[in-house]
Amino acid sequence: MNAPKFLIPLVAAFVIVVYILATSTQTIESGEAGVLYRKFGGGVDTTETFNEGFHIIAPWNTMFIYEVRQQEVFEQMTVLSSNGLDIKLDASIWFQPNFYKLPSLHKEKGENYTERVILPAIRSATRSVVGRYTPEQIYSSKRDAIQQEIFEETKGILDGQYVQVNNVLVRDVTLPPTIKEAIERKLRQEQESLEYEFRLEKAEKEAERQRIESEGKAAANKILNASLTDKILKEKGIEATKKLAESQNTKIILIGGGDDGLPLILNAD
Repeated sequence: MNAPKFLIPLVAAFVIVVYILATSTQTIESGEAGVLYRKFGGGVDTTETFNEGFHIIAPWNTMFIYEVRQQEVFEQMTVLSSNGLDIKLDASIWFQPNFYKLPSLHKEKGENYTERVILPAIRSATRSVVGRYTPEQIYSSKRDAIQQEIFEETKGILDGQYVQVNNVLVRDVTLPPTIKEAIERKLRQEQESLEYEFRLEKAEKEAERQRIESEGKAAANKILNASLTDKILKEKGIEATKKLAESQNTKIILIGGGDDGLPLILNAD
């Protein structure tokens, strides 16, 4: 049985409506934003950045979706130090596109702006900064300062490029093996030298302490000897005799029995 002829146009119209509805709606997920390209209206719409949610657009227009969360890209580089040695450096950059400038970013840089803008900027900044330091400085004391300088220079390069730089992290630095061994050997020698100086200083302080203590004892004995006259010694002896006489222990005390006239104390046993 053939379908009524009027159903064919209805089905066709229904398909067209479904197609138009399907191509006229756009859902932007969380953490994303959209840039609208108007095919018959001047190209990229630079007046508006479309936020997350459901949007209706003309079927002949196109919505380009960008992630606007913070993102991270890694880069491995070989750069030259101040004395011309190869330094291998692993770094990453945290960034995100400027939400309100997203249409300009799309129009001027394109969807692959990471390769066109972000990576060249961090490479240039890293070469510039590392070239101001020696391998020893890069390997040891200046690493944090180098990381901060790379961040500042990268941020300066990307200023006006519709991208926000949040941080740059230097994750690993690899020196030529011979240079690394020489630096580590030097650091060990410096540490040993510091430890030796510490022990030497400690020994000198101990010797000084003992000298002062000895001088103090000698001075005290000198004062004591000068103050111990015969009368004082006899007086002390008499006081000791009285205390012993009061004791309950059995004893014999001979008054004036000693060579110096002091009492002589004998045990009764």
